[in-house]
Amino acid sequence: MDLLGSILNSMDKPPSFSNKQRSLMKKHKEEILKKQREEKEKLKAFRETIEENINKFLQDESLQKHKFEPMEQVYRSIVRDVAEVAGVPAFSIGEEGIDRHVMIFKPEFAPSDDELAALRRGEEWDPEKAKLLAQKQELERKEEEERALKTPKDFVPSSNYRAKYEHLIGREAAKEAARKTQTNKQYGFGMFLKNISAFRAPQL
Repeated sequence: MDLLGSILNSMDKPPSFSNKQRSLMKKHKEEILKKQREEKEKLKAFRETIEENINKFLQDESLQKHKFEPMEQVYRSIVRDVAEVAGVPAFSIGEEGIDRHVMIFKPEFAPSDDELAALRRGEEWDPEKAKLLAQKQELERKEEEERALKTPKDFVPSSNYRAKYEHLIGREAAKEAARKTQTNKQYGFGMFLKNISAFRAPQL
């Protein structure tokens, strides 16, 4: 037992904090908690401001959409959340870290896919220009359908070149075949005579 006691006494004891260190740690913790409370209050105040702005937006009959200033993601999420609660379509537009912002629309003026795509490309949406473009595309589509209906399903070219020249091709091919056949026959007959001569019986 004395041996165990001496071993325990010889071991290093955990360091103890001085009163000054404890005071610094307490102060640091209090600062962290204070910053958290301030940030929470800041976000709460921001949400209340956004709620007020969206309510004014909905009550103003002259407005169809509203563009918020670029802001960090945590603030954009609050804007979208408030808009969702109010039943207002909201979309994040722009490049992150540069001009990412939120746009809200009154429900009856919710953007089409084409308008939203244009806004995300950084282009100004022109309803009249888009309408003219849509009419042009529809006209081109109808013209294409009409051309398809007028074109026969089993289309036959007006000039059949194969039929037109088939007799010439056949004639030349026949001549070539006849020439080769005659040559082969002559060659074969000559070889036949040569072989017969080789095996002729000797004269007695």
